[in-house]
Amino acid sequence: MVRHPLAPEQIEAGRRLGAALRRARAGRNPGEVALAAGISPETLRKIETGRLPTPAFGTVVRLSEVLGVPLSELADVWRTDPAAALSEAS
Repeated sequence: MVRHPLAPEQIEAGRRLGAALRRARAGRNPGEVALAAGISPETLRKIETGRLPTPAFGTVVRLSEVLGVPLSELADVWRTDPAAALSEAS
């Protein structure tokens, strides 16, 4: 299987998702959150820093549940184009 490089938009969406998860974690121990979600602390770190911009769907679902963030809210973060949001605000 050949993996194609991610588009810049996908990388940016992953950064937004990671930042949203980091905000939702808000001081909770990352190791505890990761273990509760069934992932390694290193995987959580990679997601939160944008180094893993396209985590598996199941991982996002479990993090959503552990952090108490509706999955639809995380989907909105992923879809939001900051440039489009700025032009709508004008």
